[in-house]
Amino acid sequence: MAARPAYDAVIVGGGHNGLVCACYLAGAGLKVRLLERRDVVGGAAVTEEFHPGFRNSVASYTVSLLQPKIIRDLNLHEHGLRVLERPMSNFLPLDDGRYFKFMGERTATQAEIARFSNRDADRLPALEDMLDGIAEVLRGLVLETPPNAGGGLIDMIRGLKVGNRLRHLSEAQRRDLLDLFTKSAGDILDSWFESEPIKAAFGFDAVVGSFQSPYAPGSAYVMLHHAFGEVNGKKGKWGHAVGGMGAITQAMAREAERRGVEISLSSSVREVAVDGKAATGVVLEDGSQIDARVIVANLHPKLLYQRLIDPDALDADFRHRIDGYKSRSGTFRMNVALSELPDFSCLPGTQAAEHHMSGIVIAPSLKYMDKAFQDAWNDGWSSQPIVEILIPSTMDDSLAPEGAHVASLFCQHFNPDLPDGRSWDDVRDHVADLIIDTVDRYAPNFKRSVVGRMALSPVDLERKFGLVGGDIFHGTLTLDQLYSARPVLGHGNYRGPLKHLYMCGSGTHPGGGVSGAPGHNAAREILRDLRPGSARRMA
Repeated sequence: MAARPAYDAVIVGGGHNGLVCACYLAGAGLKVRLLERRDVVGGAAVTEEFHPGFRNSVASYTVSLLQPKIIRDLNLHEHGLRVLERPMSNFLPLDDGRYFKFMGERTATQAEIARFSNRDADRLPALEDMLDGIAEVLRGLVLETPPNAGGGLIDMIRGLKVGNRLRHLSEAQRRDLLDLFTKSAGDILDSWFESEPIKAAFGFDAVVGSFQSPYAPGSAYVMLHHAFGEVNGKKGKWGHAVGGMGAITQAMAREAERRGVEISLSSSVREVAVDGKAATGVVLEDGSQIDARVIVANLHPKLLYQRLIDPDALDADFRHRIDGYKSRSGTFRMNVALSELPDFSCLPGTQAAEHHMSGIVIAPSLKYMDKAFQDAWNDGWSSQPIVEILIPSTMDDSLAPEGAHVASLFCQHFNPDLPDGRSWDDVRDHVADLIIDTVDRYAPNFKRSVVGRMALSPVDLERKFGLVGGDIFHGTLTLDQLYSARPVLGHGNYRGPLKHLYMCGSGTHPGGGVSGAPGHNAAREILRDLRPGSARRMA
């Protein structure tokens, strides 16, 4: 008689979804071990000191998509999590010396838009209501398991439930839903508005983390994806976790340990052990093997199936589809230590003001964004990049010395694969200088205020955080890689092609962002297979 495995579940990868999954499994009484390659849990949601005295969320940098149910279920507030809402959504300095503020309240935003177009100010409520209405319908699917293509009775029932949900949409909403999944954000925004600033404010969300033009078909869905979130019960808002994004994952880790999860740091997995067509355990880099009833991968799908599993254990069709799984982002990420706040030419002052506490977006038009993509596609990076600046130290003085600040620079577009055989290691600093010069054109004190920086190219994001192609979403958010087709058709229900192998990362439904939803949903499916009563209690 074979010995019982040492663990019920081994989770590979200690990012936020792995921690969420571990908490739910341990809470149901399973013996769980979580293995993390780095010396800290959190994956891309971590807070690190990048310059002496300066700490920041060095990769993921803002809060909105984190599910309220997960916050409650995992007692994250009890473990110290505190999220502050931005007082203003976005601030866009413009090329003509003016600026545009996207306020936190609709009437105030309309007043800002009216400085450019009364017609656009009047049309704003209808567009926002359309986006909010569709987002509300799709928000209901976030914590549900997609029906698996070719599945059995359970999947048929899930499909009927989804169909019933969509049946309640009006005819106009059905058209809007189709448009948002198939059209470009640029085409939709051009049909709604005439002034560039308001189109740019919405269009920025369509290119965030995606290597595409705002005029690429399907980019409208990326814009919609960013409308799913909320902060402290307020829908569509964005916020800051006090202490940085690491405050979220450290709170999760404390809850995991309270529930008995064994967390092992600096524990890199070399391969998933397979016997026949079933996963039986994992082999660490030191050669030791850990057996478990189930293996749960909180990894990018390409890392899991191309690097950790013997190709002979997978059928040729599945390998072909994983090889074709699209994963690339135009992101270059910087963390900057500042001696003072940016002094914008269009809105002078270095004392903290509401625009310093917003998302500062340097991308004054859709045309600017389109050119940034075309430059990167042809030349490797954009000569005038898109830059979003967040300065969390204006809301959280624990991140920087008194009087100083930290800034997150989230930048597009930068081709993960440089032309002519060039290496990101050779051009990283040159590109970082270009980004700082770009900000300096709008805030002339910025360059001289920089006292330290961390620059992460798309290749660095892959090396440090396992983001293949620098893709912050663990795979592009296109129609062929969403819902039941994420990561591939036939495996949209968190179960891999090998028995006892599950997936809980952002490469599964509902996709990227610090939501915790993939970890939650995967845990429910694992419990459905191992302990059905516990799965029902998760609903």
